[in-house]
Amino acid sequence: MWLLVDCNNFYASCERVFRPDLINKPILVLSNNDGCFIARSNEAKALGIPMGAPAFKYEKLIEEHDVKVFSANFALYGDMSNRVMNILKDYSDDIEIYSIDEAFLKIDDKDNFDIYSYCLKMRSQVKKWTGIPISIGVAKTKSLAKTANKIAKKFPEKTNNIYIIDSEEKRIKALKWLKVEDVWGIGRQYTKLLLSRNVKTAYEFTQLNDEWIKKKMTIQGLRLKDDLLGKQTFDLENLQDKKSIATTRSFETLYTELNDLKERVTTFAVSCAEKLRKQKSNCNALMVFILTNQFRLDLPQYFKNIVLELPFPTNSSIELAEFANFALEKIYKSGYHYKKAGVVVMNLTPTNTTQLNIFNNSNPKHIPLMEAIDKINKNYGKHTIKLASQDAKRIWKMRQEKLSPRYTTNIDEIITVKV
Repeated sequence: MWLLVDCNNFYASCERVFRPDLINKPILVLSNNDGCFIARSNEAKALGIPMGAPAFKYEKLIEEHDVKVFSANFALYGDMSNRVMNILKDYSDDIEIYSIDEAFLKIDDKDNFDIYSYCLKMRSQVKKWTGIPISIGVAKTKSLAKTANKIAKKFPEKTNNIYIIDSEEKRIKALKWLKVEDVWGIGRQYTKLLLSRNVKTAYEFTQLNDEWIKKKMTIQGLRLKDDLLGKQTFDLENLQDKKSIATTRSFETLYTELNDLKERVTTFAVSCAEKLRKQKSNCNALMVFILTNQFRLDLPQYFKNIVLELPFPTNSSIELAEFANFALEKIYKSGYHYKKAGVVVMNLTPTNTTQLNIFNNSNPKHIPLMEAIDKINKNYGKHTIKLASQDAKRIWKMRQEKLSPRYTTNIDEIITVKV
């Protein structure tokens, strides 16, 4: 059997753990630089506030309904996620952490095994030990477990946040209820394709001809159909190294000067290099992009990116910063107000299989240097040592005016109990 465990309104729930006065209050969590909404409590959803909407457009509604708004506190959310996942690992050795607030668990379907009591105990323990409420969907396949979880979250009073698809009747009923656009693994383009054929539910999708699905949606679409039919086609997935690594940020203010952009791009390139070294990879190409603020219609708009093939594979912060700034100079145009930039490293290869070039190679002296920098930054703080071209006084220039304390990761911000 498969269990899909999902934390309910995770970001909002993390804030409520340390602020019980927020229970049953509408909560919104903002993206980097407090730009748009990336998480909403059920109460905020009921007010009609859409996901991804720019915050400034809903200032009046937020004030009228006393909506509590928070900057994204990823240090807190990441730590709370680890606490939840560590509890789940006690319930199954076969676990796939699917996202920051979701995990698949695989368990043996033994005779006389009370799966409902098992889930009830799990839900109770997570709530008691972390304060985070969870919903659990159970079924014979991963896609059906995902469907069961949606039902558990949609009808908490009827399901007690636990729903088990353990019969053919329940499977069919669930798939007839589930909209095709909400099926796990069906994205926007496939949704448009299916709706054009008047396929509106997951059940109708499972009734399509195999050959048509394979032709229009590839073999993965056919595997999804079989999984929804109760034939297990998706198993646990191991955590794999990333095929590309990106560091992108919006700025706290608009930049016009090349030197300001260079400092940010340098910092992004260094971040990418650190992630490359962590997974023992080199990159053979990188992309740099810059763009203006699309919401500032009073200003001229500009977006440009460039892909640079590197002369040799590298994960050196120094070399990647140089390449990234070279690329930036190629696409920068004066006269524009830039709001965001990013660096993406691509075509990754393992460091232990690097092919040497006859004429041009990464500086071998950078290897021990980067190892020393990484070790110092790990022991004394992430940004203890920086490149000279980085701003020594800042980490990220982000606006986080509504940031809650990092209760569990910063000793200076732990909760205070008065007795």
